[in-house]
Amino acid sequence: MNTALRRAKALILSTPVGAAGLAIVLLYALVALFAPALAPHPPIKAFADSVLAAPDAQFWFGTDGNGMDVFSRILYGARYAFGISIPVLAIGMVCGVPIGLIAGYRGGWVDELALRLMDVLRVFPSIVLALAIVAATGQTLANVVIVIAILDIAVFVRVVRAEVLTLRASGMVDAAINAGNPTWRILLVHLLPNSLRGALAQMPIRMAWAVRVSATLAFIGVGVQVPEPEWGAMIREGSEYVISGEWWVALLPGTALVILVIALSMLGDGLSDLLDPRRAGRAR
Repeated sequence: MNTALRRAKALILSTPVGAAGLAIVLLYALVALFAPALAPHPPIKAFADSVLAAPDAQFWFGTDGNGMDVFSRILYGARYAFGISIPVLAIGMVCGVPIGLIAGYRGGWVDELALRLMDVLRVFPSIVLALAIVAATGQTLANVVIVIAILDIAVFVRVVRAEVLTLRASGMVDAAINAGNPTWRILLVHLLPNSLRGALAQMPIRMAWAVRVSATLAFIGVGVQVPEPEWGAMIREGSEYVISGEWWVALLPGTALVILVIALSMLGDGLSDLLDPRRAGRAR
């Protein structure tokens, strides 16, 4: 136990930015997990006599244009943030890591084909492409997750491929081949564990990107929409009231969104420092 505590303390001291980001992300995760217990009101319950009520003792963050409690909706909005970003991350890694692994190992036309396919996903601005696809396929949560995940595959393909190419240049692959290892063993035992460093460092960054893109789609009007308590949809609904003075409807969910995105980015920077000794050395 003491050894584990010393290691945890060393990690926190070596990457304080990442540790701060991790603490905030864990807080958001707890809020998402226990939202039903923490929320003072149901997230889609409308109080007809309290439409656009200012923050007070009953409604801590006020109410929106439908009379729904903004504070409760922000708490439940954390569930949508993680409910979108975690599946997007899982799909991106499950699909992108094997493609990058095989492309980097095989090289030649396999590598070229994989890169060209990834270029197709990256040739258009991601927001525009996601907007078009979601609008065509339907504004459901599953469609939003699938579309964002498909756009995110290219990142993991390129990161893992670059790591594999570095490992190939080091002579490790040739040594494994000369030792008589079959291809599957070289890929799974020798290359995969050593090529995941970059992908692991990208995980919080890609989660932040997924949260931001999903909120942008909802704000534009494509994706999760009111009355569902999604932060982007809440900002979109509240933006029309800012000019008349009801600032809390848009500003407070927007603040929650910005804090989570920044915290995930901080966590990504900390992981990069932790997983890359050269970068950590420069930081110190």
